[in-house]
Amino acid sequence: MGSRPAADQQLLDLARLRRVRDRIDREYAQPLDVESLARGVHMSAGHLSREFRRTYGESPYSYLMTRRIERAMALLRRGDLSVTDVSLTVGFSSLGTFSTRFAELVGVPPSTYREQHSGDSAEMPSCHARQVTRPIRTRSVRNEEARPGPPQ
Repeated sequence: MGSRPAADQQLLDLARLRRVRDRIDREYAQPLDVESLARGVHMSAGHLSREFRRTYGESPYSYLMTRRIERAMALLRRGDLSVTDVSLTVGFSSLGTFSTRFAELVGVPPSTYREQHSGDSAEMPSCHARQVTRPIRTRSVRNEEARPGPPQ
């Protein structure tokens, strides 16, 4: 009857994964890496990455990038900050990396997005704006770990 300890471990891991996800949601603008997130919940980086992906369908890094880009989209819709200021505000240290990641996830560069959507959600409740404007993830080698393709 060794299933109880395994079930207990799964519940413990799930609670830890929630803490990691909540920390990313709270601290998305801070420098975060998988190693520090894992240390914070007493897991190895590899175990955290595997379990996070299994539970949430994406790596911790991809989840962090999605949070940052979602926030950037909201700031760009406001229209009162430059693309550079938005980039720094959401936690990117490089404008080039921000612009590349934004275009990969949203489909257009941040400056184009701002021009097209400035003031769009001014009258929309934030909960609806977040749902309507969630970045659409496109497949990217840099964005996802290499996955085996379909059999040839």
